[in-house]
This record gives sequence, C-alpha cells and structure tokens, in this order.
Amino acid sequence: MTGNSIFNLGNDCTLYKLNELILQNCARFDCGVDDLNDFFSNDAITYERDLMGKTYCWLDNADDRRIVAMITLANAGIQTTHLPNNPKRHLNKAIAYNKQGRTYPAVLIGRLGVDKDYQHTRYRIGAQIMDFIKDWFISADNKTGCRFILVDAVNNPHTLAYYERNGFKPLFPHISDEKAFYEINGTEELRTRMYYFDLLTY
Repeated sequence: MTGNSIFNLGNDCTLYKLNELILQNCARFDCGVDDLNDFFSNDAITYERDLMGKTYCWLDNADDRRIVAMITLANAGIQTTHLPNNPKRHLNKAIAYNKQGRTYPAVLIGRLGVDKDYQHTRYRIGAQIMDFIKDWFISADNKTGCRFILVDAVNNPHTLAYYERNGFKPLFPHISDEKAFYEINGTEELRTRMYYFDLLTY
C-alpha cells in the first residue's frame, strides 16, 4: 500500500471467511481498539463454532500476510412489539401496511475493525465496507430475506458519525427513550446505541 492511489477492497484485496490458518499466517491485526483486537484474535473462531456469528476478513493482495479489515455478521431482527410508539411508527412507515408485522428480518454487524495502517481517510475503507455489506444483502445470492442492517454502535461522536454518514439512523430518536427501553438508570451512561439501515433505500 504505497503512494496516493485509491485503495479498493474489491480490486486490491481478497475476501475470506476468517479461520485459524489466516490468524496463524498473518501479521497481528491492530485496529487501535483493544477489545476488538482481542475478539478477532481470540474469540471470533469460537464465536462461529457456537453459531453466534461469522467473521470475514480482507487480505491485501500485495501482501497476503496483512489483514486490512474484519467484520463479524450475525442474524438478527427488529421486534416492533417491544418498541415505544414513536420509534415503532417511524419504522413501520417504511413497510407496506399489509406487510407490517411484529419482527422484521435484519443482519447485525457485531464487530467491525480496520487495521490502523489502512485507516487513512483517502482509502475510505470504512465506507467501502458499508457498501460491500449493503450490496451483499440485496444481491440475488443472499440466501435469506434481510430488510435491515443493525449495529449496536459504541456511543461516541466519531463512531455514530461514521454510521450516520453511511445512511444509518438511530432506532430510538432520543437517548432517553433507548435508556428507558433497556431499563438503564437515568444517570448511567449509555455505552452503545442501536442504529439501523433500510436496504430498500440503497
């Protein structure tokens, strides 16, 4: 990865399902967040064995010992029966009346990390990952119906701005609503916020 050329995940990388051989043969992945590094290095394989989610990685074609980015995906759903009226109405507006139900199918982005060496804004790896996921789940190759993408995003301005730039909206418009839904004390910090993306808007 040299110079100022645009780095493209589709052309400059190869996508693999993460396995133990990749972890053994590749340089240590470091996205700058210790919890994410620990999960991808030590827990992701077990997570898949327990059928809790699958982790995928992009290897740099110029150096296949370099992991550019990793994501963990899992099946999920939005259960409208437990939502307060305001977010429920907002969500149902996107669904045809005769198809409105109690649960809408979704895929959950459980983990997402980009190696620090590839985080320069000129590469836009984060945006490319979002486009990849959106394309993947609206393609004819997708084996199940999936209307929404969900993410339980870390509640900090940088992370939330990233998802908002990529078209995600908060499931709960107000933090107070989300804290009440999860029965979090009013003075306790909300560590994550649930965001969603409607694939039919893509």
